Amino acid sequence: MTSAIVPRSVVILQPGYLPWLGFFDQLRRSDVFVFYDDVQYDTHGWRNRNRVKTQNGPAWLSVPVRHSGLGLPRILDVEIDGRRPWATKHLETIRQSYARAPFLHDYLPELEELLMRPWERLVDLDIAVVALMARWLGLRRQIERSSTLGIAGDRSDRLLRICQRFGATNYVSGDSARDYLDVALFERSGMGVEWQRFAHPVYPQLHGEFAPFLSTLDLLLNCGAASRDVLEGAAARPAALPFGGASHTS
Repeated sequence: MTSAIVPRSVVILQPGYLPWLGFFDQLRRSDVFVFYDDVQYDTHGWRNRNRVKTQNGPAWLSVPVRHSGLGLPRILDVEIDGRRPWATKHLETIRQSYARAPFLHDYLPELEELLMRPWERLVDLDIAVVALMARWLGLRRQIERSSTLGIAGDRSDRLLRICQRFGATNYVSGDSARDYLDVALFERSGMGVEWQRFAHPVYPQLHGEFAPFLSTLDLLLNCGAASRDVLEGAAARPAALPFGGASHTS
């Protein structure tokens, strides 16, 4: 009698700063989560910034980085510009904007301790922030970095090879990859592709009309230990982009 194949899902995502809910939804769906940290840094992406909700609406929290003159640096090569007190400013914005949030004091001390460390490389900060927020959400997964795997290849081929490295039966991908992912390549290798189709939840939030696509910090500070249930409930609903908004892709 042959034993059944145990499904094993791999997610491969670029690291981000204080990531949005869709990022942690993909982490939740994974058995192995790979930080795609050795691909080209996108200057106007989400590697060094995200949004929180202030009294005046969504506002950016951006980590200043040094990348000019470096050509096309990889994410793991990007250095933080420590000449600017970015961490102090981020914490002050969070403290002021969420002063009335019911769970601010449950999370802020740990976040403050982490952000105030003397960070040099953006990737290390991003991965540490993700680890902290994942613990708050009760998400414990096998975490890897693509830069340590020694796996080369073109875009889809490399993603497939990384999945195979960890014995995956399934690759979970964000919907934005539909434009470039070679699904047939995965299918020929006997691996399924699962599209995320994340439906953004609506939850209790400060400062007026609900604003989607913020940092997951917004959910945590407003909902506390219930945040995991909110996240899982969003994944169970049919996908739709509310409020006519464009999807936060990574």
